[in-house]
Amino acid sequence: MKKKDSQKKRHVVAWINKAEWDQVREYLYSKDYALQKIALHRISAWKARYANSTPVAMDCTADLVRCQVLDRSEKLDSHDLALLYGAALVRFTNLITERQQGKIARPLRRLAGNLNIPEWIVNLRHDVTHRKLPALKWCRKGCEVVLEWLQQEYWSRQLGGVSSADWEEQTDGEDEEMDLKKHEDELIARQKELEAYKNARELLISYEKEQYNACGMLEAKGNDTWPDPMADMNWILGEIKHFSMEFGELLIDVLLEDGFLIPTAEQLSSLSCDTSDNEFFCPTEPKLPPVFLRFWLPLLKTLNSQSFIHLFLEKLFAELKLASCEQGTHRMMFISGWISEVMLCNSNKIDYHFETKAQKKARMKDMIFVNRIQLRWQQLLSACLDAPCASTPHLLYLVLEDMEHPLPMETQQRLRQLCSIYTQTEPSEPDVEQRPRPIYTLESLHEKLQRSKRQSQSSQVHTQKRQTGEENKWSDAEIETAKLLRGSPWQLCSDQVLWKNYPLGKVPGQSDEPSCLMMENYSVMTVYEQPVELESGEPQGVCRPSASMRTADGHLWSHTDLSKLKTGLQLF
Repeated sequence: MKKKDSQKKRHVVAWINKAEWDQVREYLYSKDYALQKIALHRISAWKARYANSTPVAMDCTADLVRCQVLDRSEKLDSHDLALLYGAALVRFTNLITERQQGKIARPLRRLAGNLNIPEWIVNLRHDVTHRKLPALKWCRKGCEVVLEWLQQEYWSRQLGGVSSADWEEQTDGEDEEMDLKKHEDELIARQKELEAYKNARELLISYEKEQYNACGMLEAKGNDTWPDPMADMNWILGEIKHFSMEFGELLIDVLLEDGFLIPTAEQLSSLSCDTSDNEFFCPTEPKLPPVFLRFWLPLLKTLNSQSFIHLFLEKLFAELKLASCEQGTHRMMFISGWISEVMLCNSNKIDYHFETKAQKKARMKDMIFVNRIQLRWQQLLSACLDAPCASTPHLLYLVLEDMEHPLPMETQQRLRQLCSIYTQTEPSEPDVEQRPRPIYTLESLHEKLQRSKRQSQSSQVHTQKRQTGEENKWSDAEIETAKLLRGSPWQLCSDQVLWKNYPLGKVPGQSDEPSCLMMENYSVMTVYEQPVELESGEPQGVCRPSASMRTADGHLWSHTDLSKLKTGLQLF
């Protein structure tokens, strides 16, 4: 669909006004190559202001006109000119049709036909790129045709002489096709995501059923040791592992839903987890019940990888932020428990030197992973502070203690104290030294106030002296600049001018005529009329040219004179 004129956005341009634009357009299409050179200089200034946003049509026009200027200067042979014209034509065809290309490449002839570019121009571009270089006359003809196309489709339309529609709008029908194709792709992706979500839930429910059956067998036998996975469980774990390779993020989202890693009251009751036990259900020091942890350990060990742990922690902290906003104690407690469990698995601060082999084996069996993982500590620290709740001080302590490059101790203590104050909880580290707060009296407060006033007054005096010194330096610089400009057409502006109200390249009081900055009177000095002063330490063998050698056409140097001049040259 075409955009309405009222919906077109305004943008900053590089030229001063419409008069400058019109003059450059006329000079570009002039038959006088001197005027064309002036227009090319103006476009170079515009390109410097545009940086990388120069319009493609303007850039192509400048390239083609530059070829014509070099052609009329008669300084290049036909082969070099054909190369220049060919490069400009190839650049024009590629840049103009580039915006018409979609995800699937389409022939340039079709794209050029949609833009009313003659087909033989595309063939000429193909010959320059892949075949023998065309004759110079065809390159010149192609340049003239393309410049005429640019004048009609770009330069004239900018002045409102023709329809204001851009050539890019001719592909609206194709854009609609692309939008429909994109919409269909989005629907297909959404359907695929829904099917993947359904499969993830079915796999996790199958896993839970197998684990509940194993839990029932434990209660029947009166055994506390969780059995190894059976054949059906191994098949389910294999399916979940294969599913996570393509939909790992979706699988974690489903795991963090209620009924899986966040158990319901019925699930806790079936696992014989007492919610009144303060040892495992304390918000300030969250822990997971051992039975519930062992229930999900086979699955988490199957999915265990560095990428999975990174994504798992990111999702947990994101869910903790949402749970803290919703004030959901049950969900917040289990999310904090899983974060704490992962951090403790990765911690190397705990000393297990005195444990027995049996204790070590039992500890390793109840861990999600054994080997330490390089976590994104700065990101975890920001995510932890961004989710304030009753468990945040404890989680912050775990993050600060386990960082690869720990923060300074004073910074750590301040973060913990601020977190405890914000969450209205006790510090998670009991041995934090509390600094004694000073006791203020009326006399001490009055003395502190007087001291601050004296410091403020001294700083104000110092600032005034510095400003006065800077003003004196600035006035001296203005005087020196005015002396240097004395007698020249330029003057130093001493008025207070708001330069932000004037566009780049324009000064206050300047007329709209683009040539207003040209000097009225100037003289031309040839090279031999310029004074040449040799240093006092010049070689003795250098001789100055005599007045008899001067002619109306300049100097006539002999071979000997040139050799003597070269010996006296100095390179800077």
